[in-house]
Formats: sequence, C-alpha cells, structure tokens
Amino acid sequence: MHEGILMSQNIPCAVKSVSKTNFLRYHAEFLNEAAIMKKFSEAYHIVKLLGVVTKSHPPLLVMELMGRGDLKSVLVKCKETDNPPPPNMLTIIRMAAQVADGMAFLEYNRFIHRDLAARNCMVANDMTVKIGDFGMSRQIYNGDYYRKGNKGEMPIRWMAPESLGEGIFTSQSDVWSYGVVIWEIVTLGAQPYSGKTNNEVMAYVLDGHLLNLPRFCPDVLAAIVKLCWSWMASQRPKFLKIVKTLDIYLDDNFRSVSFYHNHLANDEAPAD
Repeated sequence: MHEGILMSQNIPCAVKSVSKTNFLRYHAEFLNEAAIMKKFSEAYHIVKLLGVVTKSHPPLLVMELMGRGDLKSVLVKCKETDNPPPPNMLTIIRMAAQVADGMAFLEYNRFIHRDLAARNCMVANDMTVKIGDFGMSRQIYNGDYYRKGNKGEMPIRWMAPESLGEGIFTSQSDVWSYGVVIWEIVTLGAQPYSGKTNNEVMAYVLDGHLLNLPRFCPDVLAAIVKLCWSWMASQRPKFLKIVKTLDIYLDDNFRSVSFYHNHLANDEAPAD
C-alpha cells in the first residue's frame, strides 16, 4: 500500500497493488476486490474505492486515504508508544460500532467478508474505523452459504467453528470474527490464542474453548462478544442488531453517516 495524489481532484489517496511476481497468483483475488469495492461506494464505514488503473501492470486500486493505517497497527502503537493514547471506553465502543455498521451494510447486501480482522480495518486521521480488504469476499443469496473446499491460506484465529470444521462461511461466521475484532480492540492488538499454532487453535476452538476477555472490557461489548461466539450460528446477532445495542453510546456524527440510521430512515426495522 502506498500514498498518492489523485491528480484530477488533487486529493491524497491510497494506492494498492501486488508485486509482479505475485500478480499471477493473486490476480483473480485482486480484481475481485476491485469489483466488490465498486458496489459499496455509498457506505461510509467501508473504505471507498476511487478508481482502478488498468493500463499499468500489475493494475492499481486507488482508494480513499486512511491516514493512520490499519487498526491492528494503530492499537499496537497505542500500547507501545502511547501515541495516539490508548482509546477510552467510549472510543472503544465507537470503533466497535463503526466496524459493525460497515459489516451491517455488507450483510444487508448479502456479502460475506470471510477475513474480518483488525488488520483489515482501516483508521482515518480522526480515528474513524472503516472496513477494508475485500479480497476474500463473496456474494451469497438467501439460504445459501459459501463453502471452501480446501483450507489453504485461511485466517484460522478469526474463524467460526463451522468455518474451521466444515468450510462453511455465512454472515453469521463474519459475526464470530467480529467478536474476535472486539477482543483485539480491548487487548490493544494482541494476537488471538497467542502461543498456540494454527492447528492447535483449530482443535481448541472445535473443542468449544473461547478467548478470555480482559476484565476491563466494557460490559456492553462483553455481552455482545458472548453472543457473537455462540456455537450455533443461528444464535449469533445480526450486525444491525449489534449497532442498535451500541447506539445509546454513540453521537450525532455517527448517526448522520451510519448505514444503520439510513436504514431506519427508510422505515425498515433492524433485523433481530
């Protein structure tokens, strides 16, 4: 990822590409990300695609610049340098709500992310968090799910039991991953299941074990995470329901841009 200037509008932007040596390997994934991001231009809490440069080889994705980089790096920097300072309770809740709001848009439009993690959320200079990295996303249809035939390069530490055991991915498996993102936020970027190998993590999760939240995790987020990590996917909350739960802690700035409140404005009740 590099910074650039979009000359036609003279605005800072982010430019994403893959190296020429990896291009053949990741070509389909890269173009898939561009096609998906193009559909999400009206969602505030999703990183906006500004354009695609196809004349270069490999091609380039031009996106809005998120000045602080990825959320994982921001959280680790908070812990190691105190610059920016560690987020307080309301900032943690706002970050969690922004991620849930971006994911609610995806869920409503029948997209699954499949790689939701702090490293794939981006942070603006004002600390706004948006969903990024759609290389693994897929569109699904009512009653359908995405099944991956092999376990290849998969984000094991963020995956739901049904994804680990059966290769099944749905919006509800994204909800499980969202619970891990909250865990990452409140631990300031710690590695989930630290000290375990990926194979050990798979066995640990499939045996019914969970990550431990720190005691200082806000109660409202702890309750949400508990639901997100329900063994039965059908018992996990919808993302719109998560934003609804957090709404009392949020301000008018969030409400003016969120998908959740635009959804309510269209007289559509949030899903339970």
